[in-house]
Amino acid sequence: MRKALAALFTVILVSVCVSGTELLFFRRHGCSHCARVEEALERDILPRYPELEVRYYEVDEPQAQRLLAKLLKAYGIELDLQEIHTPLIFVGDYALVATGGLAGGLRVYGMEPEPFEAVGPAEDMMLEEAIRRAIEEGAPSPLSKIKGIEAKQLAETLTIPALIVAAAADSVNPCTFAVLILLLGTLLVAGRRGKVLWVGLSFVAAIYISYFLMGLGIFTAIQSAGVQRPFVLAVSSLAILLGLWNMKDYFAYGKWFTIEVPQRWRPVVKRLTSSAVTIPGAFVVGVLDSFFLLPCSSGPYFAILALLHGVGVSRLLGVLYLLLYNFIFVLPLLLITLGIHLGFTTTARAERWRSARLGTLHFVAGLVMFLLGAGMIAALQLGYL
Repeated sequence: MRKALAALFTVILVSVCVSGTELLFFRRHGCSHCARVEEALERDILPRYPELEVRYYEVDEPQAQRLLAKLLKAYGIELDLQEIHTPLIFVGDYALVATGGLAGGLRVYGMEPEPFEAVGPAEDMMLEEAIRRAIEEGAPSPLSKIKGIEAKQLAETLTIPALIVAAAADSVNPCTFAVLILLLGTLLVAGRRGKVLWVGLSFVAAIYISYFLMGLGIFTAIQSAGVQRPFVLAVSSLAILLGLWNMKDYFAYGKWFTIEVPQRWRPVVKRLTSSAVTIPGAFVVGVLDSFFLLPCSSGPYFAILALLHGVGVSRLLGVLYLLLYNFIFVLPLLLITLGIHLGFTTTARAERWRSARLGTLHFVAGLVMFLLGAGMIAALQLGYL
């Protein structure tokens, strides 16, 4: 968590500093090469490009060294800071790094051929060329490259906590609780307590497999289509709307529209569930529950799928994240099944608990959906996704 907070602070700090086209000039006191390049820059180049802003850093200062290390990493330049030469200049997508003292030159990264060295007047020409290209391309400050790296690291660091919180909120699912309790209650009324565990596990397995496969399909489609910003905005907006509507049920449950199984469907669901007292039957009910009761839980799931795509996780890592998400999602169902099987609770008690807390369950799930959606929109606007 400390790493996440440090990354967040760096992103905010860099975001404040980033402006238009900038040139970052790292110099060392007493460096004659630095003085010559700086003089040529201010005397000959800057008068032709007054829109360029130059920031000077003393490379021996600890803060400048930390910034320089991040810039070198962002530009893909492998240099040992202990043996580094000055000056070092960053502008747009180009970096010019000294190769020695006054007799040396500047090694230029970001131009073809790459890299190459320029000495004397030639290095002044290459510096001006880098500046000209950066301004024509509308290149932002080199600090924006650090922002992108830090933002990506921050997003990746926060992915697992966000996934766990979203899955935990998603798992508080009144619709699926009701179906499972009805299913197990039917077995107990029929005097078939010995089948409670296996029928319950069959139902939970169906939920797990179905939700996992649906999530994997959506995640694969997103990756293949290459969509990002429009999808993230749409899903985040949906999560906010569903969150607000869920929270409404805490204050006015059942009024207007409730994000649950429609009343006209409930008799059919009840008849279907009551007849599924076998292991295969429970599995079928679980699959149907996954498809037809999805409105109860689509918000957090879709938001996490958008987040996984936004941070650019690989397909393999995405599969592992989905496996974890769906395990957390079905965990309360496992606990209900085990609790009834071991006699720690009854279906009647479980149903009373569920019914008495419907508003609270909706509020908790809605709040998490709202915060997740709002957070993703903010992250998108700030460039974290």
